[in-house]
Amino acid sequence: MNRALQISLFVGLTLLAGLVGYRLSAPDRLSEVDASGVLAATLPDLEGVPHSVSRWKGKVLVVNFWATWCPPCLEEIPVFVRLQREMGERGLQFVGIAIDERDKVVAFARRNAINYPIMIGQLDAIELSKTAGNERGGLPYTLVLDRSGRVVSQHYGALTEQTLVPIIAELL
Repeated sequence: MNRALQISLFVGLTLLAGLVGYRLSAPDRLSEVDASGVLAATLPDLEGVPHSVSRWKGKVLVVNFWATWCPPCLEEIPVFVRLQREMGERGLQFVGIAIDERDKVVAFARRNAINYPIMIGQLDAIELSKTAGNERGGLPYTLVLDRSGRVVSQHYGALTEQTLVPIIAELL
């Protein structure tokens, strides 16, 4: 294969990958994201007590799939802690679904003073996230639901305050 053809092929595949990535995260795909499985999920909290995620329906809900071994997950957690503290009384509720071992999550949550509910999903939570639109199966993966439980935003990768606050503020 000659060099020009190789470069053309590389550029074409790169553009195609970018287009596919855009389509996977495009806003019009939100209509295809179904959070009913996440809302119906019953998972144990840090003490091992099972809770249904639907118990927080009626609030602006930020559901974050994460793990203690995931560097981008750990970057966004301080933002979530701060926003929960600052906006929780206005109806914002973060819920973390950890894809990890309970003892590691408990130690991490205590060490980092996480002030929102953490559910332990272990590896089953990856499948749960896929049913809610995480086609890539990667972490972190975050959904923002309005007060009626409709997905208004989905995000792959670490969320920043600059990205998240405008979405939340519009819903509060």
